Amino acid sequence: MTILPALAVSIAFGSISIPVATTFSMLLGNGAGVEETLKVIILQLRLPKAIAAFFVGGGLSLVGVAMQALVRNPLAEPYVLGVSGGASAGASLFYLGLVPTLIATQLDLAFASFLGALLSISMVYLVARSSGSLSVSRLLLAGVAMASFMAAISSFVYFATPDLNRMRSVLFWLMGSFYHITWADLPAAIAVTLAGGGILLGLSRSLDAMLIGEEPAQSLGVPVESVKKILIVLSALVTGTLVSVSGAIGFVGLIIPHSVRSLMGVNHRYVLPGSFLAGGIFLVLADTLARSILPGQQLPVGIVTAIAGVPFFLFLLRRTDYQFK
Repeated sequence: MTILPALAVSIAFGSISIPVATTFSMLLGNGAGVEETLKVIILQLRLPKAIAAFFVGGGLSLVGVAMQALVRNPLAEPYVLGVSGGASAGASLFYLGLVPTLIATQLDLAFASFLGALLSISMVYLVARSSGSLSVSRLLLAGVAMASFMAAISSFVYFATPDLNRMRSVLFWLMGSFYHITWADLPAAIAVTLAGGGILLGLSRSLDAMLIGEEPAQSLGVPVESVKKILIVLSALVTGTLVSVSGAIGFVGLIIPHSVRSLMGVNHRYVLPGSFLAGGIFLVLADTLARSILPGQQLPVGIVTAIAGVPFFLFLLRRTDYQFK
C-alpha cells in the first residue's frame, strides 16, 4: 500500500492538474463521479508511465545491489560502470538502422540493448581484474571510460541522422524519459524485473557470502565463478530491457541500495526487496518532479536523478577509504 500514494501523487501532476484524492480513488477502483476525460488521462496516459517508473526504478536498484555484491563495492551501479550507456548505444544503433542487416534481422530493440549492456559490463569487469583480484580504482576508471565511450557512440548516432524525429528518439535513450510510455511497453519491463529479483533472492545467501571475499565465499561452498557469470548476464539483461523502455537513467542503483543498507543492514534477503520498493518509489517521485520543475515542459528524468546522484556519489567517494593507486 505504500506504493499507491506515490502513484497517486505522480498521476495528479501534469499539464492538467487532477486532485490527488481523485487519482487515489481511481487506483482503488472507485471511479464513480469522475469525468470520462479524466478517466482517460489517468488510466490511459499517466498510469502506465507511473507504473513504468516504479518498475524501472525497482529494477535498476536490484541491478545496483547485484553489481555491488559482484565487485564488493558500494560505488558500483549500472550508470557509473557504463552498463546503461552500453544498453543505450545498442538501442540507438538498432533503432536508427545502423546495425548490419544480417544482425539486425535477428534482433529486436530489447535484445540489442541487452547485447550493448553485456559488452559494456564484460569489458569493465575484465579490465578491472588483475592477478585474480578486483581493483577498485580500475573498476571506477574503466566504468567512467566505458560510459564516455558508449555516450560518444550514442552522440555520434544522434548527429549522424538527418531525421529530426529520430534525433529526438536518440535523446530519449541518452537522457531517460517516460514521456512515450504506453501499456504495451510494460510487460517486458515488469517480467524481466520480477524475474531478475526472484533470481537474486534465490542467490541472497551467496551474495551475503561474496561480500566478505571470493575465497571465504568459496570455502563456504559458494560456486563463486558461476554466481559471477549469473550476476553479469542478469545485470545486462535487466538493464538492457529497462533502457529499451525508458532510456538511460543514472544513479538510482547507487543511491537506493546504499540508503537501504544504512537502514536494514547488509542481509540481501532484506536489502533486495527493500531496494526494489524504495527504488520504484524514488523514481516515481523523481519523474513527478521532472514534470513539475518547468511549467509546461517535461525534463528528462535522468537530469533529476543525476542532480541527486552525482553529489551522493562524490560524498561516498570522499567518506570511504578508497584510494586510486
